[in-house]
Amino acid sequence: MADVQPPPLRSLDDFLLSSARFAVPDVRDLERWNHRVINNLLYYQSNYLLGVMGFLLLLGYFQPFQLFVGATVVTSLFLGFVWAAENQAPIRRFRRNHPLICLLAILLASYLFISVLGGVAVFLFGIAFPVLMVLIHASVRLRSLKNKLENKLESIGLKRTPMGLLLEALGQEQEAGS
Repeated sequence: MADVQPPPLRSLDDFLLSSARFAVPDVRDLERWNHRVINNLLYYQSNYLLGVMGFLLLLGYFQPFQLFVGATVVTSLFLGFVWAAENQAPIRRFRRNHPLICLLAILLASYLFISVLGGVAVFLFGIAFPVLMVLIHASVRLRSLKNKLENKLESIGLKRTPMGLLLEALGQEQEAGS
């Protein structure tokens, strides 16, 4: 954990404005779309974290208790899933072969637990909405040469970042840098 380095914040121009190039992904080539999303998640992770944290702080100002309950449930379920995947071979294989199903299962289980606890709206708007925005941006943002170079450094282990560790926990480490 000591060798984890947070990546730099990318400029607004690179992230959204004039130099940014966007295109709808080819839904027929899921492997290429998956690589685009993973590599954009790695490259723009500081920007995504800043956006999600800003949204959560705004929501936390208006609904602090519900946000705390939602964050606790989602974090607990995610950590439980990672622990189970590391200690149970069948779960580890399923995580590698079906990462999207695993993510959806974590979100669905979180939704069910939170609905029992009464924080459905906070979960939907406070956690799922920013994640949806991150995934949409990562899906439509075309990669630049700098993006590809940074991701190669991450994939060969010269740099370890928080998003790299998260993708590794979700079983996507072999996809990063492809």
